[in-house]
Amino acid sequence: MKIDIFNHIFPQNYFDEYIAGPKALPDIGKRVRNMPTIVNLDARFKVMDEFGEYCQVISLPAPAIEAFGGPDKTPDIARFANDGLAELTRKHPKRFPTFIASLAMNNPDAATKEAIRAVTELGAGGVQIFTNVLGKPLDEPEFQPFFDEMAKRDIGIWMHPARGANFPDYITEKKSKYEIWWTLGWPYETSAAMARMVFSGLLDRNPGIRILTHHLGGMIPYFEGRVGHGWDQLGTRTSDEDYVSLLKSMKKRPVDYFHMFYADTALFGADGATKCGLDFFGYDKVLFASDVPFEPSPGLYIRETIRILDSLDITNIQRDQIYRGNALKFLKPAAVLQNV
Repeated sequence: MKIDIFNHIFPQNYFDEYIAGPKALPDIGKRVRNMPTIVNLDARFKVMDEFGEYCQVISLPAPAIEAFGGPDKTPDIARFANDGLAELTRKHPKRFPTFIASLAMNNPDAATKEAIRAVTELGAGGVQIFTNVLGKPLDEPEFQPFFDEMAKRDIGIWMHPARGANFPDYITEKKSKYEIWWTLGWPYETSAAMARMVFSGLLDRNPGIRILTHHLGGMIPYFEGRVGHGWDQLGTRTSDEDYVSLLKSMKKRPVDYFHMFYADTALFGADGATKCGLDFFGYDKVLFASDVPFEPSPGLYIRETIRILDSLDITNIQRDQIYRGNALKFLKPAAVLQNV
């Protein structure tokens, strides 16, 4: 059995209300509206059938819930979305054994309550957040009680990158060009969010917290040298902040904290990047994922990811860890073991 841990779908009623209707957003909203299998179950199941013993842990794609309104409105949108995802898992438990709950992070208290409701009442396998909250970094104090509660309850966190065309490539410009905000911006977003968690002490305060980074940890594995020996010299390049003292206060080398994250294989068929990510995170922290349906042809990313993983010179036990074993450990077990 292959468990696709990070892929995306819209419940039909959520799609009609927030994606295809008058509340739809530009840019990434345009992208998600043009994917047939993102809402059409018949089309999706036809693709899934190609891969035999294969199932999907479903979650909403971007845009984040908080993009649709203020903190007084978004908690209800999150509940609406999660009820729809839960209904899909109830109707199709073999296809979708569990789901990942969406949260309104512009209302952290409500997000924490919704995370608990989704896991304990709806059977969610974890929760999804984005790398920033309407441009606000995740290491802001207002979000720390949320992370503390997720760690306390051992609820896994799926972290999805978020950046739009309104984030310019250069400070002299007003918007990003050529979709650089997506191609290069999203891996940077993931890496920056991870770094803020590391240096803010989040992982020291919650050493058991489980955070799954989309797209094999963004840029981090490729920049292991900078993350390693480079950040061992934190503070030598900065004169207006005392980063030297911060570095001395950390319990580990910076690079060792980055090894605490988990990562998925959603790399769109990149052989070298997959091997790089596996070398960095290790076989016990990499989970099979495809990021469908954002592919140029149906099933391509699943097919390519399987091709890469099956071609690796690893043991069958290690391959099964990536395809299935690590997912079963990462998910809340009660939500998935009965179906997979």
